[in-house]
Amino acid sequence: MIETPRVVIVGAGLGALYAALKLAPHPVLVISPETLGEGASSAWAQGGVAAAMAPPDSAEDHAKDTETAGAGTVDAAIARLVTQEARDRILDLTALGAPFDRDAQGDYVMSREAAHSRPRVVRVKGDQAGYEIMQTLISAVRACPSVQVIEGVIATRLEVENGAVTGLWVESAAASTGRVLIRTPAVLLAGGGSGGLFAVTTNPPRIRGQVIGMAARAGAQIADAEFVQFHPTAIATGEDPAPLATEALRGEGAVLLNDRGERFMRAIHPDAELAPRDIVARAVYLERQAGRNPVLDTRQVLGAELPKRFPAVAEACFSAGIDPVSQPIPVAAAAHYHMGGIAVDDRGRSSLNRLWVCGEASSTGLHGANRLASNGLLEALVFARICAEGIAETVPVTPAESVALSFPAGGAPVDEVAVARLRQAMTDGVGVVRDAAGLKAALRTLAEIEAKAEREALRNMTATATLIAAAALIRTESRGGHYRSDYPKTDPVQAKRSFLTLTEALAIRSRALEEE
Repeated sequence: MIETPRVVIVGAGLGALYAALKLAPHPVLVISPETLGEGASSAWAQGGVAAAMAPPDSAEDHAKDTETAGAGTVDAAIARLVTQEARDRILDLTALGAPFDRDAQGDYVMSREAAHSRPRVVRVKGDQAGYEIMQTLISAVRACPSVQVIEGVIATRLEVENGAVTGLWVESAAASTGRVLIRTPAVLLAGGGSGGLFAVTTNPPRIRGQVIGMAARAGAQIADAEFVQFHPTAIATGEDPAPLATEALRGEGAVLLNDRGERFMRAIHPDAELAPRDIVARAVYLERQAGRNPVLDTRQVLGAELPKRFPAVAEACFSAGIDPVSQPIPVAAAAHYHMGGIAVDDRGRSSLNRLWVCGEASSTGLHGANRLASNGLLEALVFARICAEGIAETVPVTPAESVALSFPAGGAPVDEVAVARLRQAMTDGVGVVRDAAGLKAALRTLAEIEAKAEREALRNMTATATLIAAAALIRTESRGGHYRSDYPKTDPVQAKRSFLTLTEALAIRSRALEEE
């Protein structure tokens, strides 16, 4: 056991690093599984940050679009809070050195993405926003004397006493080791979402719901677990994770076609390719299920400009043997963003004392049933600041020595065969299109995997996966990212957020398996 007065932040993405900076001069310890910038979803984000930067746009319009996209379950107060702060967060990042795209007059270049009523997404080098913002934050964190970063370490379990988090257990991410308990006055979880629980995902390899599962196993309440967003245009080259063809391509006028040359979105929604993500993702999924192999065609609107304007997309295509200048890009729907997560209030506090959460691991109520494009990075920034402020009010500034970790021998690697089985079960039964039979089948597989799990990391995965599947089973309607083929209509009575503990989800799982 190690005891430290440092606030411990789990994660190394946008929310984690921004919170660490905002907590200065409070001593902070950032726990990262990889070298900073290598394993966080934030660094992979292509589109940018949504913010109303200048008239005629407004925070009110941004909030309205957020609520519309969220399909009836957005917390309106949270939407107002986040969108009103958006401009300040962009200016703050700019002051730190984030190289946002500017026009000849020095104004921010704004992109339009799906379900936004106007161009509102601040970007960097076309599709490099996440990477470039992360590089800016990493440099600032490395230079901040109050922040200690330990890389190559994963958190696997929270220590709780009388409803309050008193510390967390960590292990080496690189090797099978024993665990060390770090006792701390406060924990901020900012360790990403759950996309990697699915076999087809755009998320980095380690983002598999472990942070949400860790909190759930400690007793924290989980909100909106059933709402998973599937990105409609992952590049379908068979890679794991799947590279992303940013939505900004469709904002520029790229179109979706099937292998018959049909532009299928026109018949599905008046906004065609810029319809809300859940609608486009289902359309792409159903085209692929029908054997009509959907593609994204950028040739007419971007042509030879694509490699310069969207270098990440071009690189992913070229490495797979696709020339996007002369060929359409094969696409598939892939698990991308988890709207659900650890339930927090408007101060970023979870249901457990001394535990704050920000970023994709949290559920603030901003996203509802369907996240508005590029609101993810924005939410991470806003709630990182809010969490940092709340922690600073609770924890006194105390001089702190650097934490030195030495792991005991022991432990065994996570069963990768079991992980692969879990991910396939989630894709098959809890994917883009769901029904009761598929959800129950997935829950049965999760129960079998969990019964044999020897490592905390795998138990954290099965916990989050169970919460997603159980919440999806009891929501007997279709709404936003949650689509039930056996309940295809939206039920106004169910236009509310869902809240579950792991104990409740396990009870739902047990009842479902008894009914089979």
